[in-house]
Amino acid sequence: MKLLYTSYMNSFKGLSREVWWLALVTLINRAGTMVIPFLSLYLTQDRGFTLENVGVIMSCFGLGSLAGTWLGGKLTDRIGYYKVMTGSLLLTGLFFFWLQLLESYYAICAGVFVLMVIADAFRPATYVAMSAYSKHENKTRSVTLIRLAINLGFSAGPAIGGAIIAAAGYSGLFWIDGTTCLLAGVLLLFVLHPAKAKELDIVYNQSPKSAYRDSSYLLFIVAMILLGFIFVQYFSTVPLFYNEARSLSEFNIGLLLAMNGLIIFVFEMPLIKFLESRPMSQLSLMILGFLLTVLSFVFLTFGSWTGLLIIGMILMTFGEMIIFPFSSAFAMNRSRTGKQGEYMALYNIAFSISHIFAHNGGMLSISKFGFKSTWFIAMVIGVLGILFLVILQNRLIKKSSK
Repeated sequence: MKLLYTSYMNSFKGLSREVWWLALVTLINRAGTMVIPFLSLYLTQDRGFTLENVGVIMSCFGLGSLAGTWLGGKLTDRIGYYKVMTGSLLLTGLFFFWLQLLESYYAICAGVFVLMVIADAFRPATYVAMSAYSKHENKTRSVTLIRLAINLGFSAGPAIGGAIIAAAGYSGLFWIDGTTCLLAGVLLLFVLHPAKAKELDIVYNQSPKSAYRDSSYLLFIVAMILLGFIFVQYFSTVPLFYNEARSLSEFNIGLLLAMNGLIIFVFEMPLIKFLESRPMSQLSLMILGFLLTVLSFVFLTFGSWTGLLIIGMILMTFGEMIIFPFSSAFAMNRSRTGKQGEYMALYNIAFSISHIFAHNGGMLSISKFGFKSTWFIAMVIGVLGILFLVILQNRLIKKSSK
C-alpha cells in the first residue's frame, strides 16, 4: 500500500508552481459552474419555457462556446494568455449576475450566447499558459493535472448546486457562480501575474503560421471531431440505453457514471507517467486510446449481463485517460510552430463541434435505427478517426525521415 501511495505521489512531482496555481484556479472556476447542469431545469421550472425554447437556448449555449473558443484563440495571439484569462474570468462573473435578470426568451438566448463567448475564451488561453509554464517533458502530466482539477470541479459543482437550489432557489446559483468566477479571476491576478510567474517554455516566432494552413494539424483536428462524436454518447445516448434497454435505475446509472470519475481521479496521473516512460509516440498512444474507446461500444451490442456495461465503461474511461492528455500535449507541441492561441482554439473547437451535432445525431440515430445500430455507427466513426491518426502518423514519419 505504501509503495502504491509513493508511486501515486511521485507522478505529481516535477510540475511547476505555476501549473499548480493554474490547476487551483481551474478547480475553483469549474466547481463554481453550477448553473450549467441545472440550466434546462431553471428554464422550464423557474422561467416556464417550453422544451422547444430550451432546445434553442441550449443551441445558443453551444454556438456561444464555439465562438468564444475561436475568439479566445485570436485574442491570446494578440494580447497574450494572461489578459485573456483574467478578463474572461472577471467578466464571466459579472455576466452571471446579469443573466438572472433577463426575462424574455430572446433576451435569454442572447444572454446565454454572450456569456458563453466570454466564458469559453478562457479555454485556449489556459492551454497556452499551461504550455508556457511547463517544461517540454512535463506537458502531458500538466494537462493531466488540469483535467483532474476540471473533473473534481465538475463532480463537486452539481452536488453543491443542488444544495444551493434547495436553500436559496435558482437565483442563488447565479450569485455563487458569478462569485466563484470573480474569486478565480482575483486569484489569477495575484498568483500568475507576469511579474511573479516564470515561463519555462518561451516561444518566439517571427512569422508564425496559421493553424488553418497546417494540413497535418487539420488531419489531427478531424480525428478529434470524430472522437468527440463517439465520446459524448457516453453522456447523452448511452445513459438512455442503460435505462431503456438494460432497465437500470437512475441510481445505478449514476454509479456507472461516477465510476468514470473515480477511475480518472485514482489512475490517470500514474497511468500517464507510466506511458510517458514507454517507447511509444504521442500519436501511437492516441491510437491506443481511440481503439479502447471504440472497443467499449462492442460491449453494448451483445448480451444482457450488467457486467458487460461495466467493462464497456472501464474501457471507455481508460481510452479517455490516454487520448485526451496526449492529444492536448500533441496540440501544444504543434502550436509552437505557429500561432499558439489559434492552434489551441482549433483543438477546443473540434470538441465544441462534436457537442453541437453529436447529441442530436445520436438521438436521431436511435429513433430511426435503434440502439444496436447506433453503436455500430459509433464504431465505424471511431475506426475512421483511428484511420486519420494512422495517416497522420505515417505522414509525420515520412517528413522526419527526409
